[in-house]
Formats: sequence, C-alpha cells, structure tokens
Amino acid sequence: MQKKILFILIGVISVAVFITFILVIKNVSGTGQLKSTTVTFWGVYDDHTAFDQVIQDYKTLHPGVSVKYQMFSYDTYEQQLINALAAGTGPDIFMIHNAWLPKHGDKLSALPASIPGLKQPLLTIQDYQSQFVDVATRDLTYQSQIYAVPLYVDTLALYYNKDLLNNAALTRPPATWDEVNADVPLLTRFDQQGNITQPGIALGTARNINRSPDILMDMMIQSGVKMTSNDNSLATFGASVDGQRVGELALQYYTDFANARKQTYSWNDSQHYSIDAFTEGNLAMMVGYSHNIKVIKAKSPRLNFAVAPMPQASTASIRNFANYWAAGVSKTSKNTNEAWQFLAYLSSKNGESAYLNATGRPAARRDLIDLQRSDPDLGAFAVQALTARSWFQADNVAIENIFADMIDDVNFNRATVRDAVNQAQSRVTVLMQK
Repeated sequence: MQKKILFILIGVISVAVFITFILVIKNVSGTGQLKSTTVTFWGVYDDHTAFDQVIQDYKTLHPGVSVKYQMFSYDTYEQQLINALAAGTGPDIFMIHNAWLPKHGDKLSALPASIPGLKQPLLTIQDYQSQFVDVATRDLTYQSQIYAVPLYVDTLALYYNKDLLNNAALTRPPATWDEVNADVPLLTRFDQQGNITQPGIALGTARNINRSPDILMDMMIQSGVKMTSNDNSLATFGASVDGQRVGELALQYYTDFANARKQTYSWNDSQHYSIDAFTEGNLAMMVGYSHNIKVIKAKSPRLNFAVAPMPQASTASIRNFANYWAAGVSKTSKNTNEAWQFLAYLSSKNGESAYLNATGRPAARRDLIDLQRSDPDLGAFAVQALTARSWFQADNVAIENIFADMIDDVNFNRATVRDAVNQAQSRVTVLMQK
C-alpha cells in the first residue's frame, strides 16, 4: 500500500514538473526575454568604444540580446549600406545623416506604436518632442512617425586664437557679423606685397575652408532665406524676402572675405586649409563643428584657443545650422522590436550620457544640455542645439558640391552673384524633382 502511494506521489510530482517545464518554455518563447537575438548596428565616425558601455549596460538589462556594432568609412558607407540593404544583408540598425530622411526614408522602419510584451509605448511623438531639441523632430520624424533618434546635435561655432585676439586688443570674440566686420581688419596682417600673412578669419572661399557650404547655408538661414518651397518641390533660396534678395546678399557677404577690394578681405585660395592654418597659429578665427576640437588639440596641444557661439545676423533672432547623425531601424530587419528597444535605451538619458562621455559630442537631449552648458569646449555647441535649423535636402552631398560651385563661380568671375545663386537654385530644384 505504501509503495503504491509512493508511486502515485512520484507520478504526480513528475507530471507537475513536466507541466511547469512546458509552461516555462512557452513563456520564454512567447515573451522573447530569454531568446538569443543579435542586433547588428552600422555607423560612421564612431568606433566601437563609443558604444561599448551602452551595449554592456543594455546586455545586463536584456541578457538575451546582443548588439554588434561595426564602423564604416564615410566615403564608402552610403553605397555599402544601399547595396547591403538591397541584397538583404544589411544591418538591423544604421546611422543616417540628419538630411537623409528625404532620400532614404523608404529604407527605414518607423517606431511601432506598441511592442508585444510591453505595456507602454517605447517613445511617443510627444515624448520625442519634449526630450529632444526641435531640429530632431523636423529632421527625423514624418507625419508624427519617428524614423530615427539623435544621439547628439552638432552646430557651427566660432573658434578663435586667444593670443591673436589679445595682441589686437580685442577683449572678446565677435557675437554678430557686424562685430566680425569690425574685428577682421584688426586681426588680418599683410606683407609689403599685399600678401596675407595672418588671416583674420577663414571665410570667402570654397575648397580650402572646412564645411564652407554649411557656413554659407548658415548665413542664408540667419538672414531669413526660405531655402525651399512649402511642398519641398522647389529650391527658393534665390527668391526675395520682404523685397530683398537675401540669398544673394548672403553669398555676396561670404565671398567678400576673399575679395581683395573689400575691407573684410582676409582669406584667399592660397591659404592653407582652414583647420591646418588654425593649428599652425596663424589664423585668428575659423568656423567649425565640435569634432574639430579633438583635431586641433591633437595637432597643436599648446595652442591657446577657445570656442564661442556662432556670430549672428541679429542677437534678437538666433539661428544655427545643424549637422549630425542619428540611428534608425532598417525596414528589412527581422529584429525590428529588439532594435527599437535598444535605440530607446541608447537615446535615453542614461544611454546618451554614456555615449556623450565616450565621444565628447554635444547633447541632443534637452535634459543633458544644461549639464554641458558650462563645459569650456562643448558649452557653445550644446546651447546652440536649442536654436539649430536645417532644411530639406534631396541629396546633401550633391547640394554641398552645388554650393561650393556657387562660391567658386563668384570668386573666379564665372558668374555674377545673382547668376550664381540662380544657377545653384535651378540645380538643386532638379535634384528635388527627380
């Protein structure tokens, strides 16, 4: 009798253990928490150290998910990405330039409204607008759908050689373009033959100034230029605004810095590349993005320089030009939910903090800007993200070349300012209508 009872108990326990095992397996399979998933992530400029800490922290929270990051050369990245996505061998997550949504939006998967197993949405459009600076919403969302998340936002700012400004008895860097006009003649030096020996500021040319097209775009946007039509079918930066052709005025102003007949003449095509001239200690001021800080410090560790906000047309209406990369999920990904969950963490306060600490970039999140505000290197860039602007670009690389050609056409007397602007406007419109 006792043996019979023992066998019954053993049988009941065995059945219970079996049922429990089945339920656990079913639960794991249903929630996906313990399934092993590898999310692939492609990017540019940042090596793996930019993401190591974030990936490690995420792995601790989600043991079943591994994130594999791969860095590519900027020169080949876009074409490699296009080819891989077309062949079905592309990554789950890839970095996009902030101007790429018009060109590559069809390759991205919008953030799902809900994800199985999660009670709350990962990120609503309202969350997005409140957490990130305004330019990210304009660049990376469409019809209230989120297509990418920014990890940082960079803007153009003014680099200046403190020793050269001190020698010219200038107590502070210029805050407006009117002040630039006044300071440049005090900072520019010439030899007896009229050759520039100490440029006041690197402006005016296209090919030997870092990001010269962006600087011209910044000047246009500051001047109130409407870069495109409301439906983004036409380029309109040559059109009149309140009776003035402000796009032409911006181009004229920019190229005057390379015109020997102008008072602001301080640069020409014979000068060294702007970053090199600055690190050599011969250039008083240049315009650049935050990543130039590391380049300058590496090339010239003892250079006494600082960064100030970008000069403005008017301090009453501050506008800055944005240039940055963001992360989105491929439309062909088989791990869409897992990829978006990782991006939600990466762009969270903790995730972005780890990324910014590793890279030294300016924040895209509003709650991190205040933490960088007093940073001597990043402060100007961080605050400027709040007033950053961009514009609809059908092909940002082609448009950069068009703007560089526009500058050259004026400098080499191939066209008047008006003709150069109109020709560039027509070329950009052709890109937009393809």
